[in-house]
Amino acid sequence: MTDTSKPTTTPSTDQAYLPEAVEAKWQARWAERHVNEPDLDQPKRPFFNLMMFPYPSAEGLHVGNMFAFTGSDTYGRFKRLQGYDVFEPIGYDAFGIHSENYAIKLGINPAVLIPKNIENFHRQLARIGGMFDWRHELSTTDPRYYKWTQWIFTQLFKAGKAYKKAAAVNWCPKDKTVLANEQVIDGRCERCGTTVEQRTLEQWFFRITEYADRLLADLDDKSKMDWSESTTLAQRNWLGRSEGAEIEFGVEGSEPIKVFTTRPDTLYGATFMVLAPEHPLVEQLTSAGQRAAVEEYRKAVASKDLVSRKVGEREKTGVFTGGFARNPATAKMIPVWIADYVLMEYGTGAIMAVPGHDQRDFEFAKKYDLPIVRVVAEPGQPPDAALEAAYTDNEQGRLVNSDILDGLTVPEAKKAITKRLESQKAGRGVVQYRLHDWCISRQRYWGPPIPIIYCDEHGAVPVPEEDLPVRLPELENFQPDDSGVSPLARSKEWYHAPCPVCGKQGHRETDVSDTFLDSAWYHLRYPSTEFDDVPFDKKRTETWLPVHTYIGGNEHAVLHLLYARFISMVLHDLGHLTFEEPYRRFRAHGLIVKDGAKMSKSRGNVVVPDEYINRWGADTFRMYLMFLGPFQEGGDFRDEGISGPRRFLEKVWALVGDACGTHADDEVRHDVLVKYHQTVKRVTAGMEELHYNTSIAALMELVNAFRADSCTQRTLVEGLVIMLAPFAPHFAEECWERLGHGSSIFEARWPQWEESLTVEDEVEVVVQIGGKTRSKVSVPRDASEEFVVAEAQRDAGVRRFTEGKDVRKVVYVKNRLLNLVVG
Repeated sequence: MTDTSKPTTTPSTDQAYLPEAVEAKWQARWAERHVNEPDLDQPKRPFFNLMMFPYPSAEGLHVGNMFAFTGSDTYGRFKRLQGYDVFEPIGYDAFGIHSENYAIKLGINPAVLIPKNIENFHRQLARIGGMFDWRHELSTTDPRYYKWTQWIFTQLFKAGKAYKKAAAVNWCPKDKTVLANEQVIDGRCERCGTTVEQRTLEQWFFRITEYADRLLADLDDKSKMDWSESTTLAQRNWLGRSEGAEIEFGVEGSEPIKVFTTRPDTLYGATFMVLAPEHPLVEQLTSAGQRAAVEEYRKAVASKDLVSRKVGEREKTGVFTGGFARNPATAKMIPVWIADYVLMEYGTGAIMAVPGHDQRDFEFAKKYDLPIVRVVAEPGQPPDAALEAAYTDNEQGRLVNSDILDGLTVPEAKKAITKRLESQKAGRGVVQYRLHDWCISRQRYWGPPIPIIYCDEHGAVPVPEEDLPVRLPELENFQPDDSGVSPLARSKEWYHAPCPVCGKQGHRETDVSDTFLDSAWYHLRYPSTEFDDVPFDKKRTETWLPVHTYIGGNEHAVLHLLYARFISMVLHDLGHLTFEEPYRRFRAHGLIVKDGAKMSKSRGNVVVPDEYINRWGADTFRMYLMFLGPFQEGGDFRDEGISGPRRFLEKVWALVGDACGTHADDEVRHDVLVKYHQTVKRVTAGMEELHYNTSIAALMELVNAFRADSCTQRTLVEGLVIMLAPFAPHFAEECWERLGHGSSIFEARWPQWEESLTVEDEVEVVVQIGGKTRSKVSVPRDASEEFVVAEAQRDAGVRRFTEGKDVRKVVYVKNRLLNLVVG
């Protein structure tokens, strides 16, 4: 342990531990002495410790927030004690539907309500004792921030990465806005429970699909991304890479129908086609006799939300169009249907239906009496073997009823048919992703206006940088309506604006951008909040980024974290950043439950941090949260458990008082010294892996060892207090001062261990007689077999079974077990 501060005051031994006074004192002192403000321009060892900033869409932070923030802050303080210049900023993700809906619920304009919520959040965050650099606090609703959110949009627009198109979307008639697929649960809005509808609206999109290959490839590059495996797996699944073929089915008098399939080997078994009801070729394919039925069906499908259409376990419905397409393998004309289970947003909006080898197609074919042909069979199975369900065993199967493919394995057949289709110019091998372009349009009020002006002559024109930000106008009537048009259109003075190119009268885009765009770049802004001429200062960005450690919820694995990676890659490609990946290390924290149940207002079991901090103090509350269970798994908050960490702090407080009168070179028993070095090693490893609960347990064991031996040697007690500091920072600061130090404990250095002192000189060896455990004996480490046998035979518990008997066999496992066979 290296202590950079020498004792400058007389040690204090007679104080009582009063958390409220101690915490107020040290929070004031940290601010007064700028303890948590690293030099951003000339750091010696920069370390950017980032935590997910909160939505101020409620009156205050809940215990889940505090669990996440405390875990991240604990790690940041640990790195500070290791000698890093730690930058730990905080801010507020304050735009978006969560905040707006809360304002609507209370009948208060969000422009009035949200700043008050932020003020309360700030108070709570300060009280928990986070190592926040308040100089760089930010809110996404600040025009100085969203000016640059809008700038990012214009950069993507100019680079051809932003575009507008009509798209089918989920529409919540109550919230009156578009919902992402992830926000629809069982056909209902996750926020209000209203049945969701489908609408077609003009929407702005970012071309994230162009980056799918890179987004996937980097997940395997540990030099760029050291992330929780659960998070990278979620992103892999969301990106959904699949290899297959794009195949063209000819249509007489029309362009061909293109389908993507991962099973081109089953092409000979394609007996019909299914198109999404929205597919542009439906009009051309529909015969006069089927037009009324097709139109009626399309109208019924339009009332369904997109998510419920994807659910596999429900009755299949569809309508025959009256049209046909040519199977390029068999040259047969096969019927073309439309059905709600095919969506335009997936693949090409059309599928070749192979009922013999796809269960969904099998059920559809059975219902509408369509042909089912087997084209894959098990070895030795006849080609005409009946199918009671779709046969989907791709490992054992071989092709049948498939002309040139007969006898081939599935992988062999995929290659062969793709090669043939390519030679016939009827198809090609392709790689496709499940990922879709990012829809950033929101028809709401509370968000950054999309910086586009529409001109009759020049079309969509980005607002020039010198005219940013496009400020959100003040609206008394800010609530959305059912028109699908943003409330911003109601502000006529704001709505009308001159074209930046020709100066003629135009009008502004009235949609606001998705709040995920706000959070996709906030880490870039934190070090540069005082700069108004650039979104992020080049030198500071290169000094502090990519982020060294990011801790947050895994619920953001496939939205926020994926979007942030995309924005970083685009800005890199445009020359604004020197790196592609924004976060070097990401760890997902677990979830907190209360008395074994998920917390909710309806259950009345929500833990309000203020109540516990008022009673127990912030440090006890912090320690309890970190002691609940593995940080990356979470834990069960029980009121009776919080007294344990408080008793522990009281023990340390008394120990520090006793140590104030001792010296650094006072003698210590060897076994206590070994316990100390073992603890330093164990706690250090636990901190690096975020195993905070085991680190605290190790500290508790050490305190018990000190108390049992009446050990108050200053060097060891100071090491204990330093290891405790990340968990209980105010408490540790006060103990440090009581021990005579004049500077912050966070100017000290994390204790080191000596490996030779982590090994105990004595070990306990289990003694068995005939394979049954009878006793244990303490012997010197690596003692000889003869010595251990002699010690065992002196043990009263062993003698009971060996007296008067011969030892016929000895089995000795060094330092662990001795087994004596007697007779």
